[in-house]
Amino acid sequence: MKKPVLFLLGIAIGIGVSYFYFNREEVAPAKVIVKPKGLITPAQAKVLDRAYNPRFEVLSGFLSDTITMRKDNRSSWYSLKDMRDYLNYAENQAESLGYTMNGVRIYLGAHPSVNGKRGLTTMFLIPTGTKLTSNGSMLSFTLTEDGDIFGGDGLNKGDPGDPPDANYPQQ
Repeated sequence: MKKPVLFLLGIAIGIGVSYFYFNREEVAPAKVIVKPKGLITPAQAKVLDRAYNPRFEVLSGFLSDTITMRKDNRSSWYSLKDMRDYLNYAENQAESLGYTMNGVRIYLGAHPSVNGKRGLTTMFLIPTGTKLTSNGSMLSFTLTEDGDIFGGDGLNKGDPGDPPDANYPQQ
């Protein structure tokens, strides 16, 4: 009598465990949010933006299109998807070029003039990193500086501000 009861008890426990295992809701692991270094408040961003105004006015006045009086661009906007796709792409490309990607450098640039119209200022991103070395060493440090990844593709084509010369914050 003892063996059939234990057998039935084992089946009941197995069914119960299976039911609860297969009928439970998936709980996503908690996302760990790390506060990055270098964060600034909106007030600090306004200070930086306003401090750029005199420089921007000099550059815009010097470079202004005298026919259309078109002001230069002073910001670039990229979608989250484009940024994430670029970072994934650049990190993969860096590895294939023999680098460990560790960041992105943002450069100021200007689009070329077309039909006598001066190109607007732009910002573009270039991946940075360190060259991978295969030399064996017991020391775990390197004396190389982090630099732009030679041959790495950059990201450009961000949308300008609206209007292009708008201050921070844009609505």
